Amino acid sequence: MPQMPTRAFTLAALALASHAATAQGQAAAAEAAMVVMVVGQTDRGVGLSDAATQGTVRAADIERRPAMRPGDLLEFVPGMVVTQHSGDGKANQYFLRGFNLDHGTDFATRVDGMPVNMPSHGHGQGYTDLNFVIPELVQRMHYRKGPYFAQDGDFATAGAADIEYRRAFDSPFAQLSVGGHGYRRGLLGASATVAPGIALLGALELMGNDGPWTVPEGLRRVNAVLGASGGDRAQGWQASLMAYDARWTATDQVPQRLLDAGQLQGRTFGRFDSLDPTDGGSTARYSLSGQWHRLGDATSSRISAYAMRYRLALYSNFSYQRDRGADGDQFAQQDSRSVYGLSASHAVGHTLAGLPARSEWGLQLRHDRIHAGLSDSVARQISGITRDDRIRQTDAGIYGQTAVEWTPWLRTVLGLRGDRLVASVAGPLAANAGTAGQGQWSPKLSVVAGPFSGTEFYFNAGRGFHSNDARGATTTVDARSGQAVIPVPALAAARGAEVGLRSQALAGWRTSLALWQLASESELVYLGDSGTTEARPGSRRRGVEFNNRWTLQPWLLLDADLAWTHARLDGGRRIPNAVDKVASLSATVADRGPWSASLQWRYLGSGALVEDNSLRSRSAASANLRLSWRLPAPTRDGALTLDLFNLFDRPHDDIQYAYASRLPGKAAPVFDRHVHPAEPRSLRVTLRLGF
Repeated sequence: MPQMPTRAFTLAALALASHAATAQGQAAAAEAAMVVMVVGQTDRGVGLSDAATQGTVRAADIERRPAMRPGDLLEFVPGMVVTQHSGDGKANQYFLRGFNLDHGTDFATRVDGMPVNMPSHGHGQGYTDLNFVIPELVQRMHYRKGPYFAQDGDFATAGAADIEYRRAFDSPFAQLSVGGHGYRRGLLGASATVAPGIALLGALELMGNDGPWTVPEGLRRVNAVLGASGGDRAQGWQASLMAYDARWTATDQVPQRLLDAGQLQGRTFGRFDSLDPTDGGSTARYSLSGQWHRLGDATSSRISAYAMRYRLALYSNFSYQRDRGADGDQFAQQDSRSVYGLSASHAVGHTLAGLPARSEWGLQLRHDRIHAGLSDSVARQISGITRDDRIRQTDAGIYGQTAVEWTPWLRTVLGLRGDRLVASVAGPLAANAGTAGQGQWSPKLSVVAGPFSGTEFYFNAGRGFHSNDARGATTTVDARSGQAVIPVPALAAARGAEVGLRSQALAGWRTSLALWQLASESELVYLGDSGTTEARPGSRRRGVEFNNRWTLQPWLLLDADLAWTHARLDGGRRIPNAVDKVASLSATVADRGPWSASLQWRYLGSGALVEDNSLRSRSAASANLRLSWRLPAPTRDGALTLDLFNLFDRPHDDIQYAYASRLPGKAAPVFDRHVHPAEPRSLRVTLRLGF
């Protein structure tokens, strides 16, 4: 990718931001100016977005599609696939634009203004656990791909999503779900006006699941939300308390050679068997957050603040008896942290050289106080400590952007973002303690031309980054081998660009096409499983995304999302677990009398498991079906829903890796494909009653 003219880009953005700071006095004269920055009016709508790969998912869409796990919400982002490789209490694996996002490293996610990604996490950088999300509470989700948006900072190289909860229910309700493999879930929700202009909302979720595993998963989840809101669209506020607690037993991935043999030490071994029945974990997340907004004819102001308390205890064994013999290779990862944050933004409509414009600037602050540990364990009992660190990490970001309507068919958005990370690490090994800090300026540009006969064209470019684990930035001695290592940069920069179009030229058909590329300066990753940094060079990714929605009848909707990616390390070698092709096809029949139905087919293509491409993952395809019947009067807001997952019971894998492991009773490790099977066909039935 050609190097962007960063200096000129930066000077231009600073000039526009400076002009915006003086523009408030012009706001009254600019009431008739076009509001360029509109987000969330419709999914993939022409005239309402600044990129072809930006959109909004609404509650009605979410309600129509079956979801096996809360994290499946992100599969509404076109081109994204969500899987799981270990216990449903652990964060998912996310695949997007040639990234195996390793639980979230390059995709930023927020829920009601609170970031979900966890930097310097005990298991993986940017760890994104969405299991606390209650899908029935989601009002909408805004998504953006690429590092082109000034409001998005850390982790938003492949993209970002903002999930918003609703503030009220249509009526109080009770919901009960039961299904195969010991699945059961109960949900209560209600909202009420308690004073003029003030409403309360509450929801409580209880859930359990054993799964198809020979060693029952024993997942137990408790989830509660209490929210309050007041005011109106012009000026209002909202606050929420959230509490989430879960514990589970995990069946981790197993080697392909064992599945091919079908037996281990004289006993039968199948796809859903476990090699360490004590793997699993527990996690909890508690938060208090508040948001305030004021929207005028030409101005808008927003402030949000949050405080979180989070913990995770995770026990895993992927190599079985490779390193520690009969005791096994189980290790324990701990993360306990408090998180505090604040964000504020202000936007104003004005004129620039007589042209209608809108400028926005904002501030984002986050501070994490972390206790992260890595230990050897046997049956969840600690047998030796590898790392035990206390981390203090502060992230600060500022941004400014100006959107200008040059002609009725041409507008631009030019922005600049500045970020600074400062972290300190303290632990028992003095050589690995210390401080690290780094900053980055990230220019952004969007050019939008059209619409022309219902078609709009886009060019986007920008610089972004993800932070690296603070421990990797201060470590000078390998925690296990004692060998000297070189600390890594605190930030890893990325540069991206794309051209695209959206079209509604044909009645009932909305389509978007984007060609994109992304260059990352480093693919290194801090391995929370070993307490070391795996060095890799930079990378280049490019691809094509083609998304379509047909409304054939008011009650019949077809969606087709296709994505192709070419991903290489600098020097031409493959990026392990970079999937080449992704596809999703769905048909929805909505409100045909009391009936609704949705059928979705999802495809996850093959990808290299090792850099020389000598071993590749197998593609995976599955189909899910939802049938829903709205209960007749006098029942209020009642429905009976049937969900069938893996409809055709097709064996496939949720995840595949390549590494060396040693099985019990074997003399030496073997390098092999390791897989975590997707669940077989399963049925869930949900009864919802309103009051």
